[in-house]
Amino acid sequence: MLTQEGIVESHLSYLLDHVHVRSQSWLDKQVTALKLFIQFLDANSQLALTPKEFFKVFVQQLYSGTIGTDGLDPSMLFWKPRRVTTANAIINSLANYSDWLGENRELEGFLSISDTSSYDERINWAAWHHKMNRAFLAHTWQLPDKGEIRYRPDYAKQSTTARIEAPKIFPEKYFAQLLFEGFSNYGHRYDSNLGTRLNLRDILITLLLNGAGLRMSEPFHLYIQDVTLDPVIARGTGKQVALVRIYHPAEGTAPNDWQVKSNGQAKTREGYLKTKYGLLPRNRSADRSYRAGWKVKKLDNQQEKYIHVQWFPLIYGELFYAFWKLYLRQLRHIPVNHPFAFISLSGPQAGQPLSITAYYQNHQRAVKSIGLTPSKLSGTSPHGHRHAYGQRLKNAGIDSLVRRNALHHSSLESQLVYCEPQFDEVSSMLVEADKRLASAETTQPVVRNYLAQGFDDVDPQELLSGQGYLVEGGDDE
Repeated sequence: MLTQEGIVESHLSYLLDHVHVRSQSWLDKQVTALKLFIQFLDANSQLALTPKEFFKVFVQQLYSGTIGTDGLDPSMLFWKPRRVTTANAIINSLANYSDWLGENRELEGFLSISDTSSYDERINWAAWHHKMNRAFLAHTWQLPDKGEIRYRPDYAKQSTTARIEAPKIFPEKYFAQLLFEGFSNYGHRYDSNLGTRLNLRDILITLLLNGAGLRMSEPFHLYIQDVTLDPVIARGTGKQVALVRIYHPAEGTAPNDWQVKSNGQAKTREGYLKTKYGLLPRNRSADRSYRAGWKVKKLDNQQEKYIHVQWFPLIYGELFYAFWKLYLRQLRHIPVNHPFAFISLSGPQAGQPLSITAYYQNHQRAVKSIGLTPSKLSGTSPHGHRHAYGQRLKNAGIDSLVRRNALHHSSLESQLVYCEPQFDEVSSMLVEADKRLASAETTQPVVRNYLAQGFDDVDPQELLSGQGYLVEGGDDE
């Protein structure tokens, strides 16, 4: 964190203390949180507020913003209201930083923020009050069921968990069309050669998302060496299905082609990338064109640190292996200085690791080309493929424990969001249930009698209701 007074030394030490176990995204969020707090300190340090009032105003303005209903902002911060989850993340970042300061630094208890003369002193003042009073979290004590004491913020908000958005699942009926028409190369849509006609690279990534349920960032950690023919399925069924493993980008076991003395220590991919290519693992980089995140908590192999891709249905694994062999032919003539499988194939970036942004844009174009609108809420963004995989497992009657492992979740609850019934499913289920209820003669006949009369003459032309009312601009709330 660089201010007009220079670097905030304590915050730099805090980040360095965590850089080896935290992602670049986490580091960025810590800097953003401190930046907001320093801005608030600058704008309000002369106010005659008690420490508790000071922190309470800060937290409240994170939620509601600093602009009044009259459009004025005496603080000149002009903060807009934030989502509850976003504001809570900022509060937690500052609380954790203050906890670290309390454990690692000698803090001085200034009576007032106005007594401080530098950013470091102001931050120490905040940390001291947080240490004494949990100032950022201003709690009330309660006794949970199991008897342990914990604190609960009294002015931190809770986000709603109501499900109010549209389905996020990529429509199954359009998936084949997306692969074979959407991802066709410009000017070669009717070429008889598959390698010329199709964008094989993006098809392979999409198959990993939809056919194996990977998160969007995970295929970008794949090495060429991580794909082979599944020998078990080949022996048992004669089918050629791809065996794909996605290794932890830093801790995963390095490929066998790395000839280096390990001195008995595991040869990791982080060491492989640094030593052989001068690169960081993609989840540790700040370069947005190179970076790819990593969220997996449940690995299939704890020793070698990888997840095993589970194809469902199996034909997607067959299709992947067939396209993979064609894709490798395309790579033969492109020089690369890295081990990653998915690369830019042309232009000034040819040979460089493919960026997530580039794939996202290509996916948008492919969706548009088959007549759909790219949208996360309608399921036609790359995120919709993982949801489609989860729903496919649920619809096939796959046990929840198996679904958890296939989606590589650490808890059963985590996979439920990918398996929730969609709105149209819920409606159909309730209609069928209503029919069963009626056939069982358990429906109250009095209610039906009321519905059968007295309503036809209320609004016979649907001037105040119905679709015409909505189309003509009526208030639908």
